[in-house]
Amino acid sequence: MNEIETLRGLIPVSRLCDALGMPRSTYYNCRKNKPSKTRRTPAKEPRQHPRGLTRKERAEVVRVLMSEMYIDKSPGQIVANQLDEGRYICSERTYYRILHEHNAVGERRAIARRSTFSAPELMATAPRMVWTWDITKLKGHKKGIVYNLYVILDMYSRYVVGWLLAHREQDNLAVELIEASCRREGIQPSQLVIHADRGSSMRSASVSALYDRMHITKSHSRPYCSNDNPYSESQFKTMKYSSRFPDRFESIEAARLFCERFFDEYNNEMYHSGLAMLTPAAVHFGRVEEVVSRRQLVLTQAFQSHPERFVNGKPTHRTPPQKVWINKPINIANHTLNS
Repeated sequence: MNEIETLRGLIPVSRLCDALGMPRSTYYNCRKNKPSKTRRTPAKEPRQHPRGLTRKERAEVVRVLMSEMYIDKSPGQIVANQLDEGRYICSERTYYRILHEHNAVGERRAIARRSTFSAPELMATAPRMVWTWDITKLKGHKKGIVYNLYVILDMYSRYVVGWLLAHREQDNLAVELIEASCRREGIQPSQLVIHADRGSSMRSASVSALYDRMHITKSHSRPYCSNDNPYSESQFKTMKYSSRFPDRFESIEAARLFCERFFDEYNNEMYHSGLAMLTPAAVHFGRVEEVVSRRQLVLTQAFQSHPERFVNGKPTHRTPPQKVWINKPINIANHTLNS
């Protein structure tokens, strides 16, 4: 094409195309698609709308939105406040439009992010390995009067190892209860893990100091997660759904008398479905084999007398689980028990 362009002024295009065996349409198409060497006119800036905000006004809107006075206010509140002060920059909708442009429609303040808490993973294979404790309220004889019930539960056996009833929730009462329960149960240093939620008494300096002094490992639930302390919560529900649990207690002495009777029955007489229908005391004090053997003998005699009544064959009495968990991990092989 460059040679044709050089000779085009001397020789007609038709003769040049015939000599080169090129259709004239190809030549003209090539000339038509040839890039122009002329400079393009620079693009014009968008025209300012007559009703739009100027750059200076838009900068003032951004400054107002991010100012300390208005950073936690909505555009509607900002417009109303400025009208009360005798000012007007733009409408509420314009404020929102500028917020959208700056991706700031949501929270504009620098909010501290919540800490992340991992789920506690606790396992017990015998009594006196893991205890859980909590505090619940018992209603007094009139509105506004409540009694605080502290209960410590052995996670493996569900045995209530200690409880205390008081007018107020105080960390020194928790220290006394934990210390007395450990002494009564013969807890040795580095033997026990105690799990609780994140109440003020559970995380108090006095309780933490007791744990350090007695070499007790502490564990806490995640915030606002009652499922992390299921055994204590279940025990409270059992108590409050008891047929003898009153709507209100006439006095703290009446509440204490009820608790004495209830916890004695709970520990020694109440059959627990999670313990193969054994009592917490039987599991806690190592009488499982004795009780299960005695029950198995009765079942064997019943089978021998009427085998046709047992369609699944000779019955076998269940035994309590060998491992009890709080938040059992998916991959148990990688689980390390805190001790």
